[in-house]
Amino acid sequence: MTAPVDRASIGLRSARGPILGALMLATGLIAIDATILATAVPSIVRDLGSYQQFPWLFSVYLLAQAVSVPIYSRFADTVGRKPIILLGIALFLLGSVLCGFAWSMPALILFRLIQGLGAGAVAPMAMTIVGDIYTVAERAKVQGYIASVWAISSVVGPALGGIFAQLDAWRWIFWVNIPLCLIAAWMLQLKYKEEKQTRRHRIDYAGAVLLTIGLTGLILGMLEGGNAWDWISVPSALCFGVGVVALAFFAMVERRAAEPIVDLRLAARPLILTTTLVSLGVGALMIGVTSFAPAYLEGSLGIAPLLSGLAVAALTLGWPIAAANVGRLYLRIGFRRTTLIGMSIATFAATVLAAVSSWPNPFVMSVIAFVLGFGLGWSAAPTLIAAQSSVGWGERGAVTGMNAFARSAGSAVGVAVFGAISNAVIAQGAGADDPETIIHASVWVFVAVAATAMLTLLAAAFMPRDHVEEHSG
Repeated sequence: MTAPVDRASIGLRSARGPILGALMLATGLIAIDATILATAVPSIVRDLGSYQQFPWLFSVYLLAQAVSVPIYSRFADTVGRKPIILLGIALFLLGSVLCGFAWSMPALILFRLIQGLGAGAVAPMAMTIVGDIYTVAERAKVQGYIASVWAISSVVGPALGGIFAQLDAWRWIFWVNIPLCLIAAWMLQLKYKEEKQTRRHRIDYAGAVLLTIGLTGLILGMLEGGNAWDWISVPSALCFGVGVVALAFFAMVERRAAEPIVDLRLAARPLILTTTLVSLGVGALMIGVTSFAPAYLEGSLGIAPLLSGLAVAALTLGWPIAAANVGRLYLRIGFRRTTLIGMSIATFAATVLAAVSSWPNPFVMSVIAFVLGFGLGWSAAPTLIAAQSSVGWGERGAVTGMNAFARSAGSAVGVAVFGAISNAVIAQGAGADDPETIIHASVWVFVAVAATAMLTLLAAAFMPRDHVEEHSG
């Protein structure tokens, strides 16, 4: 007597190829959008004005993504993965259409927020669906495909943004997403038949609202201080005051929440605390270079956006190369030592960048960016895996979520801090159209990037020794 045929299982297996293709396409959209905008900033500023406000284009996107990721994750366990990823694609599509029609910098910033809310659903749901439809043995290979999308996008994004900017058609940066979003949504709707295994969650709305208010208050204060109002003024005090109070209440709420949006209790463990701090620094370092380097090269040398994009692409090219090979190292010498080596490389690159940035050169920038990306790639993976391997299955999702949130929050706050430094220097100089002022502002931004790298290296040094180190030392 033969065993009954599980037709649903066979159907899902036959559909996995198209589903994976749709997930890779959706992930590619998010990955490209993280880098494609940087090279077009000078073109956007020429059309819409407000050079001092351009850091908001990155901050608001990253802030919306960081805050929404854990909320979407909770809802995915309640209503299923498919509705959430389709909602994310729809929001990203809507934001892209609106960005393409933006008539002012504030409007573009608002529409980038909508894009960020969509990205917050797409990126984590893609990895969750992969985990649902592939076995553990298959997952490593499939996740390698997803990772390759980020590597390819790291080159395609800045280059494509540079091409559109050079053709004076920066709005197509957003409109090119429209057919790709529709194709990804259509393939998922047609092929992905979800078998729900849902359970109810208590969504931490209070925590989400307080976190959003807190981070927005701090970012608003940093980006608009010395720009829209004086640093020592009522609006500035109000922004920072509201931000600090909201984050203090957020910490209190999270301690009592049944399912906190960010489980701060985990941070009491030294390994989780230090790896989270490293992730915070990694997020800030990457955004500090990818957001400001293109404007620095184009504003100081007047080079084509395509060339500045390729120089920055070297950073996001070095990252996946390092990440693909780091496993052999941390299995031999341990997570802490590997992270220390990676952060030492990144700190060296950031320090050299600060030292030579008074003499802008796209070739030098590309070499430094590659080395910095290599160091960050050698640091990010070991810290995440060290944190994951220190807890059981029941806490692994929370630890992974905290790591991802820290990197996104580090990027959002980092670009705000670096933007505040840039705006302060430009306000005292001859303006954003003056090459010497752009160079001077960029030097101080890159000095701040180097200081961030040093602090991140210090956090890595405080990581507890792991079993490989204890065995060998």
